[in-house]
Amino acid sequence: MAPQKVFTLSQVAQHKSKTDCWFVIHGRVLDVTKFLEEHPGGEEVLVESAGKDATKDFEDIGHSKAAQNLLLKYQVGVLQGYNIQDGAAYTKDAPYKETKTKEMSAFVIKNDSTPTYAALLEFLVPLLVAGFFFGYRYLSRAAHLTT
Repeated sequence: MAPQKVFTLSQVAQHKSKTDCWFVIHGRVLDVTKFLEEHPGGEEVLVESAGKDATKDFEDIGHSKAAQNLLLKYQVGVLQGYNIQDGAAYTKDAPYKETKTKEMSAFVIKNDSTPTYAALLEFLVPLLVAGFFFGYRYLSRAAHLTT
């Protein structure tokens, strides 16, 4: 068996576009660029997971056996710290072993939650401005009619 190419998560993270789409599932580094148009869920779903470990996303969907076996077709290597036997079919208990490495894994925390008072202000301020405008218009017209 030929040794599999080993990639780090930072190397995989460089491939996150529609023209170059890689991600990791169960330690397998996959290049799914050619599969984007064929994916039943649309290419956006794959591009959204590109450049990171998509194992949880893959498992949450509940893919068919055929989809799970496609992992082997698009595999280009293994994530550093994993040991997967060549040609091993995909199973949830796939023969891989995670080892501790000194490289820090990279991940992004999306922290764009808007405070509730800001969301309330975004709603109320335009409403108040419109209310003042129509009130002013009504009062100025009433004053104009009485004179």
